[in-house]
Amino acid sequence: MTRLILSGCNGKMGRMITSCVAARCDCEIVAGFDINTEAAAGFPVYANPLNCDVEADAIIDFSHPSALSGVLSYAKAHQLPVVVSTTGLSEEQIADVKATADNVPLFFSANMSLGISLLAELAKKAAAVLGQDFDIEILEKHHNQKIDAPSGTALLLADALSESLDYTPEYTFDRHAVRQKRDRKEIGFSSIRGGTIVGEHDVIFAGRDEVITLSHSAASKEVFAVGAINAALFLQGKAAGYYTMADLVAEA
Repeated sequence: MTRLILSGCNGKMGRMITSCVAARCDCEIVAGFDINTEAAAGFPVYANPLNCDVEADAIIDFSHPSALSGVLSYAKAHQLPVVVSTTGLSEEQIADVKATADNVPLFFSANMSLGISLLAELAKKAAAVLGQDFDIEILEKHHNQKIDAPSGTALLLADALSESLDYTPEYTFDRHAVRQKRDRKEIGFSSIRGGTIVGEHDVIFAGRDEVITLSHSAASKEVFAVGAINAALFLQGKAAGYYTMADLVAEA
């Protein structure tokens, strides 16, 4: 039985992960971190990770960027594998994430969905074939409570596309004040926020007289919760290092 600490346990994703873990027999949540210390599903909740002395096997962080530093410090101090699922991180925070992987097994992904991982791979293959002659645009849609734009997943997809292009693309996030034609080497981003959309991403290849669109749609946050749990189990027994969804898929 893998013992988990859940950072952000009283948030929407935290409660979803708690529900998913309760239905499994291979793991359990033994403690949580959250600014809201209301006891959740029978395990203690700590506002400050430094106060937690519960024995555990891994940490799942699905909280807020402001909580990341404390989670990473706790993981290093206790030599615990950590899954970082929080989005909206700054470049400095991403650097901290990668540095932490020098000390403990660390799994990081802007999106914990297996389907998104597959979409990224398909997009890379399409870019290798179409990149010279097709304009590339990314459209993402999320609920009206999401703060960051474009989404971390949209950036993940763009970075995957960039690996297959023979040029370094310019990421274009806002065209409303630009009075000029689209540059061939752009990857454009469009963000929609509304209602309760869980997450939809389209990678659009627009060429002369034809358009190819690769799409992924999440109907429930459960896909992300399950992915985070599986990532924590995947890290058991792993050496210190930086792991991604591609590593999990390769081992499946």
